[in-house]
Amino acid sequence: MGRILAIDYGTKRTGIAVTDPLKIIASGLTTVDTKELLVFLDKYFKDQQVECVVVGEPKTIMNVDSAIAPKINEFLKKFREKFPDMKVVRMDERFTSKIAQQTMLAGGLKKKDRQNKATVDMVSATIILQDYMMLTSI
Repeated sequence: MGRILAIDYGTKRTGIAVTDPLKIIASGLTTVDTKELLVFLDKYFKDQQVECVVVGEPKTIMNVDSAIAPKINEFLKKFREKFPDMKVVRMDERFTSKIAQQTMLAGGLKKKDRQNKATVDMVSATIILQDYMMLTSI
């Protein structure tokens, strides 16, 4: 059984979250420098069995692509060239950063930790993954 991995792509940093092998729990894994993302994924896929990658799809409140969408599409083109057999699913990521901030606040994280953008990116990836898991379990 393979894991599901989620990506919250950013121009500087990318948040990564994964499920356990039984696909019961979504957990934040790390935040990676976006320039090193494909290298990180290559190593991770060699060490762990991953059956699906969920990539956040940024939309505005008006349901149109946000400014970062072309960069994500460029990344996905390279990703599909490097990992042609990997299943890729897109997932709406609207408001995940805001939800991540609220989740960290409710979880009791100190202000300094909540302001750490790497932590926000990782929590956002976890929220994208949890949303995907809820939708696919229906």
